[in-house]
Amino acid sequence: MCRYAGHIRSTMSHRAFKKGPMAPTLVAAPFSDAAKDALMELDGALFLWHRMLHKGELTGRLIAQSGIDLDPAIFQGLIAVVRITHGVGREAAAEPTVGMIAEEMSIDPSRASRIASELIAGGYLTRGAAQDDGRKSVLLLTEKGHDAFFTVRDLRWQRMVTLFSGWSETDIETFSDLFGRYVEGVMDLKAEVEAEAKAW
Repeated sequence: MCRYAGHIRSTMSHRAFKKGPMAPTLVAAPFSDAAKDALMELDGALFLWHRMLHKGELTGRLIAQSGIDLDPAIFQGLIAVVRITHGVGREAAAEPTVGMIAEEMSIDPSRASRIASELIAGGYLTRGAAQDDGRKSVLLLTEKGHDAFFTVRDLRWQRMVTLFSGWSETDIETFSDLFGRYVEGVMDLKAEVEAEAKAW
């Protein structure tokens, strides 16, 4: 059984935490029964994690606590602009464009354009000219946008530090390494599925 399964169940005492039927592929996989149970527990935990992310539950509460009048989905656009501007997850920092926001958020350009427009209307972003090409429009963080992002970021890290305060340093490092490997594997799988879809 998964090492943390008991903790997951204890935090969900108000509802039944029952594993679904095991897929035949997993049944036939060359893993021990304990490993298969652990993967089923992981699948259940990831479902809850993805649901919270999709609904923007935590981010929404932090935004509300900060007194910022932004929908969590729109706030994600602000995060994308900050990441691009600072080069997070990229080879270098860049001047954000609507197309880059679409790429960063993995959404279509029309949706990215609407998000950018809402952030501009709210005073969180402004349009400017690219330094290397004055004809190209880029998105710039305003002081209001800067303050909103870093206020929510700091509140989030206050919660994160509290969340991990009971973990050993070894557990934190191991979790970071394993979760990073998992995400990298999912990204490789996504690329593989997309390549297969294009070949059809």
